[in-house]
Amino acid sequence: MKVLVTGAGGKTGKHVIDALLARGAQVRAWVRTPRHATGLPSGVETYSGDLLEAARWPEALAGVDAVYHIAPNMFPREFELGKLAIDGARRAGVERFIFHSVLHPQTEAMPHHWWKLRVEEDLFTSGLTFTILQPTAYMQNLLAQWPAIRDEGVLRQPYAPEARISLVDLRDVAEVAAIALLEPGHESATYELAGTPPLSQHETAAILARALDRPVQAEAISRETWAQRATGLSDYARTTLLKMFEYYEHHGLAGNPNVLRWLLGREPRSLAAWARSLLGK
Repeated sequence: MKVLVTGAGGKTGKHVIDALLARGAQVRAWVRTPRHATGLPSGVETYSGDLLEAARWPEALAGVDAVYHIAPNMFPREFELGKLAIDGARRAGVERFIFHSVLHPQTEAMPHHWWKLRVEEDLFTSGLTFTILQPTAYMQNLLAQWPAIRDEGVLRQPYAPEARISLVDLRDVAEVAAIALLEPGHESATYELAGTPPLSQHETAAILARALDRPVQAEAISRETWAQRATGLSDYARTTLLKMFEYYEHHGLAGNPNVLRWLLGREPRSLAAWARSLLGK
């Protein structure tokens, strides 16, 4: 099977590509520019260009059996892009379409969740054979705070430490992506992917402390302080993330590991195992 992976230059795309190659699939990786293909494995066919250019989709989809569609992170035109991907796949006669969505896309208070729900809705009426994956927050997102966690013993988040959030190892998500693409029986399914029950930031800090064998405390920084430091983000991304942090503080993001456990046929990777892997343990 030959799979087109969109958004292939990001961390999600790279993990999905690794999982597909490990199962013998051929991959065409769509990246924005050739520079974004840096670090992709050898043997991966690359295609570069703007995902919003409708004229590029027929060429990108030529000879492809399946699509794994990942939108760029915090992308303000995600619904428009989703329609281009779905319409292009339908016209090209693609056999399988997997949409990388998000846990609880029904949440209108988080715009990047809400727009993924609109793409899901369009997919339902497309006539394509589809699967929707809805992962929760990645454990890998903690890498941005890892130096402070490891060196200072502080987990700082722009929401209350009491906020309870389920996490998932991106490697498990990528493995499920490969399963859904390459194995039968996942057609018309929507899978919530959580690797842990909801954890408060205090509980997350305690797990990291045991892995590091040093104290780690969870602390909140103000969202204003976070916004002042977030200099590399677009206005849309900054505003959207602030809304997400506010939602997390009041409601968390709670998932259940049962679906992921069933799909993998094993226990999902734990936060402790993820932390130990960073330390080479």
